[in-house]
Amino acid sequence: MGPTASGKTQLAVQLVRQFPVEIISVDSAMVYRGMDIGTAKPDAETLKIAPHRLIDIADPAEPYSAGQFRQDALKEIEDIIALGKTPLLVGGTMLYFRVLQQGLAKLPPADQSLREQLRIRGEQEGWPVLHDELAKIDSATAQRISPQDGQRIQRALEVFQITGIPISEWQQSDTSPLANYQIHNIGLMPSDRTVLHARIEQRFDAMLAAGFEEEVKKLYERGDMKINLPAMRSVGYRQMWQYLAGDITYKEMREQAVAATRQLAKRQMTWLRSWPDVITIPLPQSPCQDLPPVFASLLTPACS
Repeated sequence: MGPTASGKTQLAVQLVRQFPVEIISVDSAMVYRGMDIGTAKPDAETLKIAPHRLIDIADPAEPYSAGQFRQDALKEIEDIIALGKTPLLVGGTMLYFRVLQQGLAKLPPADQSLREQLRIRGEQEGWPVLHDELAKIDSATAQRISPQDGQRIQRALEVFQITGIPISEWQQSDTSPLANYQIHNIGLMPSDRTVLHARIEQRFDAMLAAGFEEEVKKLYERGDMKINLPAMRSVGYRQMWQYLAGDITYKEMREQAVAATRQLAKRQMTWLRSWPDVITIPLPQSPCQDLPPVFASLLTPACS
């Protein structure tokens, strides 16, 4: 696990070279076909050495959920174990890691009529008003949700109105689907955030040079894609879409994409700091500096 641009893929590929492991991607954007450059998806040469499961499995016009990931990942884990190998889960979508390890509560299905009523109220009265209502019936959930997070406020109120049970109680009742497995959580954590920020900026510029604009333009011109789809909410893609729509300039697109990626990295690191039993590895200033010996020895020839 680790923030974007921290070197997860590089390390994972070296581990595949040395150990009987197979990689399962834990990335909410890499699941989509046609989204290669902006997701830093491994190239064909890398995938020959270290195939990644759960990439290129969904069309970007169709939302892919955490629940779908859980189901797909559990199947891949079983398949890899059946081969006598160890699953190596690699990515930065921390929600997917949580859902996989802690389970996904079997919540009631959506009530579209009730959901629409709540949406209208949220737009008319403001989501902070509904957040206050949620705090009165489910303070634990309200504390985890921003007063502006309309989607999650809406769902929490919907579940309570349908069942009379707070969504936090539903979630606590679930069990981990991996309870019978031994899990090692390893996180790449930068000791100096400025180093990660520089990597993020350099990587986005490299994406632009590699044809990121053309990649998003193909999606933009399909006709069935909208900016509010989960795929287009991915950092970089939303900003490039806004540029192609004429809403922002090229310079603004670049600046906003880099800033959004840094904010994503900050959220990922916040998740990591609170993750139970995580083994953190400092992100090195250079490819080999400050790495534990076992990992430095793997990153050959660069570290020799």
